[in-house]
Amino acid sequence: MFLIFLRSLVFNVLFYTVFVVLAIVALPTFLMPVRALLTVAGWWANASLFLMRVICNIRVEFRGQEKIPKGPLLVASKHQSMWETFALLQFFDRPIFILKRQLMTIPVFGQFLVKTGMIAIDRTAGVKALLDMTRRAREAVRGGCQLVIFPEGTRRAPGAPPDYKTGFAQIYSACGVPCLPVALNSGLFWPRRTFMRYPGTLVVEFLEPLPPGLPKDEYVARVRDVIEEATSRIVEAGRKEQERLIGTAPSYAAASN
Repeated sequence: MFLIFLRSLVFNVLFYTVFVVLAIVALPTFLMPVRALLTVAGWWANASLFLMRVICNIRVEFRGQEKIPKGPLLVASKHQSMWETFALLQFFDRPIFILKRQLMTIPVFGQFLVKTGMIAIDRTAGVKALLDMTRRAREAVRGGCQLVIFPEGTRRAPGAPPDYKTGFAQIYSACGVPCLPVALNSGLFWPRRTFMRYPGTLVVEFLEPLPPGLPKDEYVARVRDVIEEATSRIVEAGRKEQERLIGTAPSYAAASN
């Protein structure tokens, strides 16, 4: 376990060093089209995958890429880690995320988020925030973007009971585009609220897209069911692999929020 600790420490130092360096490299992109900034973000994601593999022995497997529709799209992803907030960018031409407003206040990084058109939400504003978020999401998707949302609203540890919010169904109805469900097990390897990184195979699985126009209740149920079924399957496989690699899966990885 000490070796995992040491590798995690080295990884985090290099991860944030690369981030700072690329943030400086990206400064001129404020005067360029958004695509230039997304290209630099892609470099960060690829560098992170490389560091995960060579330092932490974390391999990443992406499944079902052929199921990703072209054009405007709603992407509903399981959210277990910070990792997917940047790793999913590479699969979409014009990706935008719905994120908490506090991230916009981070110097430089917040300005990058504004530049790329990310949608900030004030979670304390209630119905007003939902209406504003829905309006901006509809405009972005109808403009050709792929909107990535986390239906549970925040990170949930592997094994925690699902907690799907109803607001994402409102966005689906307003946007009128297909929805791509995404399952993953990132929380086993890049857990929340710790710098530890655990070895194994991190899996992201793109599932069958759902058509636009489903009734809200049916949509919520189908998204929840397909994501949770696939997530449970790949989390179980990930735990077994961790047990082979380090003797046991980290116990706190299964803790609820």
